[in-house]
Formats: sequence, C-alpha cells, structure tokens
Amino acid sequence: MRHFGHVAPEVRERLFHREPQLFSADSAPAMLAAALGATLYSPATRPRLADDVLKQAGRGVVSMVLCLEDSIDDSEVGGAEDNLVRQFARLAAHGGEAPLLFVRVREPRQITDLVTRLGTSVALLSGFVLPKFTEERGVPFLEALTAAEAACGRRLFAMPVLESPELLHLETRAETLAGISRTVDKYRDRVLALRLGVTDFCSAYGLRRPPDMTAYDVQIVASVIGDVVNLLGRADGTGFTVTGPVWEYFRHQERMFKPQLRRSPFLEEGAEPLREALIQHDLDGLLREIELDRANGLLGKTCIHPSHVLPVHALSVVSHEEYSDAQDILRPERGGGGVLRSAYTNKMNEVKPHRAWAERTLQRAEAFGVAREDVGFVELLTAGLPA
Repeated sequence: MRHFGHVAPEVRERLFHREPQLFSADSAPAMLAAALGATLYSPATRPRLADDVLKQAGRGVVSMVLCLEDSIDDSEVGGAEDNLVRQFARLAAHGGEAPLLFVRVREPRQITDLVTRLGTSVALLSGFVLPKFTEERGVPFLEALTAAEAACGRRLFAMPVLESPELLHLETRAETLAGISRTVDKYRDRVLALRLGVTDFCSAYGLRRPPDMTAYDVQIVASVIGDVVNLLGRADGTGFTVTGPVWEYFRHQERMFKPQLRRSPFLEEGAEPLREALIQHDLDGLLREIELDRANGLLGKTCIHPSHVLPVHALSVVSHEEYSDAQDILRPERGGGGVLRSAYTNKMNEVKPHRAWAERTLQRAEAFGVAREDVGFVELLTAGLPA
C-alpha cells in the first residue's frame, strides 16, 4: 500500500516531486509509525465491516481501528467479538488489499482470545489499541500481547491510548507519566505509537470543544499534550510517535465542497478561497488542529469519520520547500554544523539545531511524499476525492 495509492499514477506523477513510498504490514516499525496517517475508527459491531474496510482502503485509508471499547455498548461486546472473527475471515477470503488493522480491546484476555479465534486470518491483524493506559493497567495488556504474538508467530504491535484521569490531574500527572514511560520503554519493540484520548480528558472536567476551537485552545488539554510530548516524544532516540487527537465534528463534506473545489477560482487564486469554503463546512477547525498537531510534535491523527482522512493526508505531504531545507541540512558536508541560507532564500537553516527536524521531515516524506514546487493543499485534496 501507499498514501495516495488510490489516485491514478499519472495524477500522482503530476502532484509529487517524490512520490509516497510503498509499505506493508511487514515494513520497519519506524516507517509504519510515520505512515499511520489518519487512523479511522469503526465500531466492531458493523454487520458489513469487511466491506467497509475494503471500501475505505479504496479511498485512501491505510490504518483502521476496529473498536470493542467505548464505541459500543457493554451488552454488545460478545456479539462484536464474534462479528470480528467473521469479518476477518471474509477479508481473508476476499484477498484484496486491506489497511493496517488494529483492534481496540477492553481487557487483556481479549487479546489472546481473539488471536486464537482468528485462526489463519490473524495474518491481517497488525496489533491492538490499549485503552486508558497506565503502568498498572498497561503491563497486563502488553504481557498478553507478548503471549499472543508467540502463539500466532506473527509480529503484533501495541498502540496505547493515553487518556486516564491520573494523567490529566496535576497531582498525579508526573508519576503517571513516569510509569507509562517505564512501561513502554520496556516493551519498546512492540509499541508502534502512542495515541491521545482528548475526549476523555475533556470529559473529566465536563468540557467539549466547539468546532471553531482546537484541542490546543483548551488549556487543560494542551498542557497534557505538552507534557506527553516532553517526556515521550523526544527526538533523541528515546521517544515514540505520538498521534494527534480525534476531531469530533463532521458533515458530508465530500459531497458539499467537491463541486466548489472543481471550480477554477479555487485553483487559480490559491488556498484562501478554499479555506473560506471549508470554514462554512466545519473543517477549518480540523485544518488548524492538524497544523498545530505537527507544530507540537504529533504525527497522524485519530479519525471517526471518513471525511477527515483526506485533509489529514493532504496536510501531511511534505512541501517542496520543507524537503529542500531538510536535504540541505543533512548534506554530509554539513556534518560539522554551521548556518546557511535556504534555497528558497527566505530563512536561515542552522544545521545542528535543525537536524532532528530534518530527519523527521525526510521520514514523513518517505510515507507521504514530497509535493511539486507548484502543488499545494488544494490540489492534493482535490486529487484524493472520489470521482
């Protein structure tokens, strides 16, 4: 699979200076973590779940979470587990290319039980999402994952969700973060990415951000994100990929703004007319939050609606200017440091301080590609819309 793989090859060639690279569930963990992109959640109770997975894969989704936790009622868990086993078998029988598939569980025993029940269709499973992760709760989950991996002979990843009240509350935050850090470091080879449960953070204080505000406008949430990245998202080799929080608002944007995107004013006048249109359709907040995610050290995003996927991916593509700066900074002859003017002559690139940024930028370029010099968000989003 690859990002923008659902787009015709001739269109990709027109859009990209360097196309997104192919990857699979067996690719290196660093590549998979960078390539998660918009991870689309779906309740595991959906009766046509296999069809939904294949449909979304055909529309550019490369990672999905099939949820047995908060998205379904407590009384539905047993039926949802049965449904998952049936739907994985259908996917295996279909043989089409599926996204990276993860299951969000409630209890550690579900991990070993599901891996056993999936049988040969476990080959389609990339891992599990672990809710309300702390040191105390997380260790049993990760032990179960280790046992399940040994039983099925397949590499399985964990994606812990950081969303517990202990992490939010000031008096327990430092201790909780330290415990999480110890746990994920011990199981580093199995932790693909850390996910932020911002909805649960808001719930602890009876808050819900409106569609014109981002998670970073809610100060109590922003402070937790900052502390998580501070300890767990470092670029010194000790950190992990931390993904962006869910955006809760949606309408059927594809139907609503696709005709406007096709009109020449959007393509001739640049992004501002498009942005004005998106403001009217509740997407401006999402676009701003995606930009703030990356500015604050997050990569990828939890999504609960298919219409969020294309904006996340379009804004994840590395611009030609970013790529040019990163390459200049990482040239072998620059190993000793120094300062140089950017090729775009609009900034100074300081080699040593900007090296980690440049390395992460080139990693993102592998996953999402590099846009041509004259290609921006509008063209990338338009190209990804269904015909």
